[in-house]
Amino acid sequence: MTDIETNLKEILTELPPKVRLVAVSKFHPNEAIEKAYAAGQRIFGESKVQEMTQKYEALPKDIEWHFIGHLQTNKIKYIAPYVSLIHGVDSYKLLSEIDKQAAKCNRIISCLLQIHIAQEETKFGFSFDECTEMLEQGKWKELKNISLQGLMGMASNSDDMQQVRNEFHLLHSYFWNIKNNFFPCMPTFKDLSIGMSHDYHIAMEEGATIIRVGSKIFGDRVYGYPSD
Repeated sequence: MTDIETNLKEILTELPPKVRLVAVSKFHPNEAIEKAYAAGQRIFGESKVQEMTQKYEALPKDIEWHFIGHLQTNKIKYIAPYVSLIHGVDSYKLLSEIDKQAAKCNRIISCLLQIHIAQEETKFGFSFDECTEMLEQGKWKELKNISLQGLMGMASNSDDMQQVRNEFHLLHSYFWNIKNNFFPCMPTFKDLSIGMSHDYHIAMEEGATIIRVGSKIFGDRVYGYPSD
């Protein structure tokens, strides 16, 4: 059994029944994904459109590809034919363009709204107020080729695990607030994507239904792939 298979099985044994694992494969070669695939993993996360498309074309077609990076509107058309879930929707403009490209492919693309919960300014996402305002305006209801499935957030890059927990807890509370106010009869609005290699245990305690784990499965990243 390879290290990747061993690491993957160790994480999977920790997951509650309703938590899904996204194996973050960005900057890792196809061979690494194939090892995780052989161990039973089917959901992989990428953050570069070109890299994900190359992997989609080369690897088994039953892989569920999640886009977890910052997505530019002009790149959506390249992933619209096959992407399973887009984690980082941080504007109505982006959501509308995803809908437009999904319609061209005769697909409904699942999306998560990204909320900015970290202290760092470099993180993307709606503020709580911006997200509520966008939902209240209601234009998203006219989009027929997207499905809002929940929220995504990234905690501060901090060794203060109490701060990380507080940020996850705040987002979980907000998730239930908007689910009850805007999606009370939509069982598809159910996912909270929080937690990475260093904090996924806390994320699961704070309500995660999706965790995004990379280095704990694959080890250090191999840089050098072509960028977008």
